Parts: sequence; C-alpha cells; structure tokens
Amino acid sequence: MPFASHERLRPLPDAAYVAKAAIVRARSYAALARGRPAAGGVRILFYHRVSPDRDPLAVTPARFAAQMDTLAAGGHRVVDLVDAAAMLERGDVPDRTVVLNFDDGYLDVAENAVPVLEHHGFTATVFIVPGLIDGEVTLDWYERQPPLMSWEDVARLDAGSPLRFGAHTVTHPNLLTVSDRQARDEIAGSKRIVEERLGRPVEAFCYPAGLFGDREAALVGEAGYRVAVSCEPGTNIPATDPHRLRRTQVDQRDALVDFRAKVGGGHDRPLLLRTLHRRLRYGARSHEASSSR
Repeated sequence: MPFASHERLRPLPDAAYVAKAAIVRARSYAALARGRPAAGGVRILFYHRVSPDRDPLAVTPARFAAQMDTLAAGGHRVVDLVDAAAMLERGDVPDRTVVLNFDDGYLDVAENAVPVLEHHGFTATVFIVPGLIDGEVTLDWYERQPPLMSWEDVARLDAGSPLRFGAHTVTHPNLLTVSDRQARDEIAGSKRIVEERLGRPVEAFCYPAGLFGDREAALVGEAGYRVAVSCEPGTNIPATDPHRLRRTQVDQRDALVDFRAKVGGGHDRPLLLRTLHRRLRYGARSHEASSSR
C-alpha cells in the first residue's frame, strides 16, 4: 500500500495529562460560576472509548451514561453530524443542538455506548480507519491495542443502530507530515474503502488528531466530503467552514462538572499552553495550520 511512510502520532505524556486535568477542572468551575451559557450554534462533542480501562481516552460506561442523562435532562437535541451541517447551511439551528462523535472505531463503543444512545434516542458518528480494521497498522501508543470493530460490526451497526460511520484516513497518519500524493490517498482512499464496505455515500471525515491545514481541507473538498471535523474546541455557526468544524473532546479526566461546562461553552477557547501541549503530543515537526480557522 502507498501509506507506509509517515510520522506516527504519539500520545501525550502522563504528567502532562495530570496538569491539563487540573487546568480543565479550574476552568469548569469558573465557567459554571459565571452562569452564562454560550450562544447558539451546533456543539460537537467527541470521544474515543467507553470503557472501564485505565486509558486517558476511555470514559467509563457509568460516566458516559451520566453525561447522556445530563444532555437529555437539559433538553439538548442530539442530531446526526451530516444533518447538523445541513442545519448550519440553512441557517436554521435550534437551541441546544449537540452532535456526538467517536474516533477510531473501538469495539467498546458498540458494547457500552450504543445501549445508552438507544435509550435516549441519540445518534453518533464513528470515524473509522480501514488500515486499523484490516490489521495493516496499529495504534502504536498502546502496548496492547484495545479491540476495534470489525467490518462486519461496522456494516451491521451502520444499518441498524444509532451509529453512522465516517472516514478517518486509511492509516491514521499526521497528515501535515506526508506528501501531497499520500495526503490525497489517505483522504480520498478512506472514503472509497468505507463506501465500498457500507454500500452508501460517506459524507463525513475526521482529521487524525485534528491536524490539518489549507491543503488538507482542500483535499477533503476535492474528495467529495460534505463535512470534516477538527479537534479545535468551540461551537459551529452558519459561517463556519463545513470542512473545518469545531469539536470539544470529552475524556477520562472529565467529571460531570467538566462535561456541563463543555456543553455550556466554558471550554470553547483553547488553553493558553495548547500549542506546547500539541508539540509534546505530536512532535516538534507537527503543527496546526490554523491561521484560516
């Protein structure tokens, strides 16, 4: 395959996770104390895993259930990502509109998140990596990679569950470090493969680790995706570029106070040390071309 040569994405060191958790908690209490929820728009919340494992990317099943209960109790409308993009295009977005995403396609999402989503009538988009499913690459920040959904799981769930599937490149590289040809193959190739497996058009794309610039956004449009999501926090309004949609991450460190603050817009502005954080996590050569976002 033409996808072998690229810089692999690396996880954040444990000490940095601890420091970031403390900052997140302080910001959460400050935001809730102000009591001014963000203005309308579409808020996209993204997860990776729903599992009791001691993994910074894993939200426990009990905590995930409590978070979904919070959305339901707060009167939030949880909609499909592509449907939300259509609302933004029309300029008609109901208050408290939320979209849910899961990155990478872990099996525990099917096992632990789907029953909760079904209970509330919520939907979610899962972004999958064909090379991971086929065993051609691994998530090398794990000593032992958690199980992923199989193609059979993906087809079954896409046809008859709250989950819809989008593309997340073929091998999950840092797109900023690969050639033009590789970037095009990763972006367009993942669309083609997932469409062949599902037998339907795939309209949603996720940049691995949210790392992208003008080149990557242009290639997403060229490939025919309707929407693409980043890892930049914030809300989305009709003026937001549909190939640069903002998302707020929910992970293991987030208590319910943090979740409520994120839903209410208390974490819409990036942390002051975010650039350093991402350099530590993804390497000194990686950066985000964010001047046009």
